[in-house]
Amino acid sequence: MRAELVTTLKRKATELIAEVDREKQPILITHRGLPAAYLVDTETFELQQRRIEILEAIARGERALAEGKTRTHDEVERRFEKWRK
Repeated sequence: MRAELVTTLKRKATELIAEVDREKQPILITHRGLPAAYLVDTETFELQQRRIEILEAIARGERALAEGKTRTHDEVERRFEKWRK
């Protein structure tokens, strides 16, 4: 991954966006020598967001298991039985 100054982003935004979209590699944007942002193509960003959502759901499930907040299959079946009618 390469890094670019925020001033480069200001001057060459269209070129950098095209490059990120074409190569699917993020560009680190620095401001005053420090990391400030990543320029990432939309497809990669959306995929990362979906992965984060899945990981958060897994973490919620693990917490529920650890806290004993689970139901048996039969309990779930009975609970949803009234919705099927």
